[in-house]
Amino acid sequence: MKSTRSLQARLLLTATAVAAILAAAPTHAASTYAKTKYPIVFAHGMTGFGNIGPIEYWYRIPAELRKNGATVYVTTESAFNSSELRGEQLLAQVEDILAVSGAQKVNLVGHSHGNQSVRYVAGVRPDIVASATSVSGPTKGSALADVIQGVADWAGPELTKAITGIVNALGSGIAFLAGDKSLPQDSYAGLYSLNSKGAAEFNAKFPGGVPASACGEGAYSANGVRYYSWSGVGQLYNVLNPFDYGMAASALAFNGKPNDGLVGQCSSHLGKVIRDDYPMNHFHTVNQLFGLVGPGADPVGLYRVHANRLKSAGL
Repeated sequence: MKSTRSLQARLLLTATAVAAILAAAPTHAASTYAKTKYPIVFAHGMTGFGNIGPIEYWYRIPAELRKNGATVYVTTESAFNSSELRGEQLLAQVEDILAVSGAQKVNLVGHSHGNQSVRYVAGVRPDIVASATSVSGPTKGSALADVIQGVADWAGPELTKAITGIVNALGSGIAFLAGDKSLPQDSYAGLYSLNSKGAAEFNAKFPGGVPASACGEGAYSANGVRYYSWSGVGQLYNVLNPFDYGMAASALAFNGKPNDGLVGQCSSHLGKVIRDDYPMNHFHTVNQLFGLVGPGADPVGLYRVHANRLKSAGL
């Protein structure tokens, strides 16, 4: 499935991949609890980034895993673009990571739209993927994306073009701050990828781990790749976190069905569902904003435990 687009993604992302590899330089490990056989590679969601200076998308998570023996890489994809293009970008970085590290495979972890990124890589190159884990990922699309798509269709091409131009500029700004201003942005393609129709088309191409029923589990393993997922429900857990108020507003698109503010509970299922009702909203599952999560929530601990789960599975 390699194409000119794949080559372009590789050329655009060389600097990003090298930066990710350097960022994963060995640190002193306090234990081997999270020491997996294969490196752990993170893929962010829409509007996301790897790092912007000291600001982390995966707040304090990579450091915790490294402290417990894991080898961790943080990647950067377009903040806004199609699932396929973002998947190609991730693939280019994974191949570079393998070349530099000498590892034969990786354990992929994707948050939100990163769900589709890791599944794309697992689908086109299962030989280099040990596991693919989705965290708050819209496997079957998002009701919020459906609402926004409906508004875009009603607005017509001219107004939609103007709005997407503004959003694309935001994505370019994020890419610039994250250290790779060459990342292409296409917010309309990103929106289509996350609505119900776009997600169904993607699932038909990359069915690994996708549940056959509306709210069931998918195959735990496909083409030698293990699939896992977890997510939360609820929106407003910390009054000091501004993201929580946004999640409470966006949750209205789900008509009362359980969701985390951006993704429905059942839509988040992929492969083995570890749990789909953690008391965390969409941003809390990556410990944002700056660790301001709800009482009793421990998102960092979930990744540490999952790394141990992968270790115990020989991955």
